[in-house]
Amino acid sequence: MCFVAVVCSRDWASLDRSLEEAAMDLGCNPLHAFVAVTLPLIIPAIARRLMLAFTLSLDDLVIASFTTGPGSATLPIRIYSEVRLGVKPEINAICTLVIGLIAVVIVVASLASKLSERARRERRAVVRVRHSGMVR
Repeated sequence: MCFVAVVCSRDWASLDRSLEEAAMDLGCNPLHAFVAVTLPLIIPAIARRLMLAFTLSLDDLVIASFTTGPGSATLPIRIYSEVRLGVKPEINAICTLVIGLIAVVIVVASLASKLSERARRERRAVVRVRHSGMVR
């Protein structure tokens, strides 16, 4: 999921926000503008990323099945074997915790990246101001 989120954030960052703003200027509320303009633009990216996530998760299961020894079971193998017998609430709870943990890590990494980029821009601006003051 981390890999998919990083790739999706790149796609969404390149999305033209002026289209959604134009829809709101023409009378759409933000929710309708998102559904009418932004969602059709991002659905192909979401579909590609879902297929990528599915493929990567199958790869994890195959790798885990080949690397487990007798008497040990990794989390993907345990979940797979439990799901074959019927989904229990414990499996749902584990999956929810994993997804929540990944979401928190992604948000923290995104915020850290934005803060470092802002600090880098501010440092460049200070250097430019100092440099332009020296030239005069």
